[in-house]
Amino acid sequence: METQQKTLITVEATVNAPIEKIWEYWAKPEHITRWSAASDDWHTPRAENDLRTGGTFNSRMEAKDGSFGFDFGGVYDEVKDHELIRYTMGDGRTVEITFATQGSSTHIAETFEAESTNPIEMQRGGWQAILDNFKKYTEAN
Repeated sequence: METQQKTLITVEATVNAPIEKIWEYWAKPEHITRWSAASDDWHTPRAENDLRTGGTFNSRMEAKDGSFGFDFGGVYDEVKDHELIRYTMGDGRTVEITFATQGSSTHIAETFEAESTNPIEMQRGGWQAILDNFKKYTEAN
C-alpha cells in the first residue's frame, strides 16, 4: 500500500486590530461576505458560520460575472476562542488557523493541506489573497 505525502501550505498576515475584532470579523457571515474573495472579480454572496467545535460553515464563492462558482464548507474540529481554529473541508483536507496577539495587532497563520489539481503556488497565492483581503477589510472598518 502506497501512502501519499501531504503538502502543507502556510499563509500569514499581521492585522492591526485587537483579537476581539479579528474574531468577530472572521466569524460573522455579514463580515465574511465582505472580505472572502481572492480577487476583485470574485465575491462571496452568501455565508453561513457556526464557529464552535462540531459546528459547520459554508460560503458560496462566485465569479462576479456568473461564469463559475463553488461552495466552500466544512466542519470545525476544534475551536479555542481568540486562539485556534481547526477544521476539515468538504473534500477531507484539513486547515489550522492560529491567532496570536502582538500588542494591539494580531498575527494570523493559516496552514492547509494542498489539493492535487492546482499548482502549489496558485493555491498559496489564492489563500494569501483572501487573508490579505481580510486584513484590508478589518483594518478599514
